[in-house]
Amino acid sequence: PEQAARMKKLQEQDKRQKVEFRKRMEQEVSQFIQATGEPRRRFQPMNKIERSILHDVAEVAGLTSFSFGDDEESRYVMVFKKEFAPSDEELEAYRRGEEWDPARAEERRRLRELAAQQEEVELECGPAPPGPPNDYKDKYRHLIGSD
Repeated sequence: PEQAARMKKLQEQDKRQKVEFRKRMEQEVSQFIQATGEPRRRFQPMNKIERSILHDVAEVAGLTSFSFGDDEESRYVMVFKKEFAPSDEELEAYRRGEEWDPARAEERRRLRELAAQQEEVELECGPAPPGPPNDYKDKYRHLIGSD
């Protein structure tokens, strides 16, 4: 009986903590929505249950949310306003644990386009003809062998 009472008390305390956590997250999400210059907000690392509560709060508020981080201790939630939903490229950067830098991403995109254009030009022109051999042995290898 004593252990059952203690368990019930712990469960009630746990439930109270979750309710308080949810209220705190609802306040933070509400502040985030009202912050005009903030397209996304990164929350501190939290456990699985807290992350699921935050995802639920974000969904109810009409926001997009994702969890990032490798191990359980470092996983965190990032919440995005709908109009600033992250691109696949941005999500990949966060998954790799990198900071997202739109300017660097634009530069990488430009370089990829240039490389693709260069590839197209090379495909149109065909392979470059082999240059002249640098050594007479290379030139006459078919006659003298490669010994």
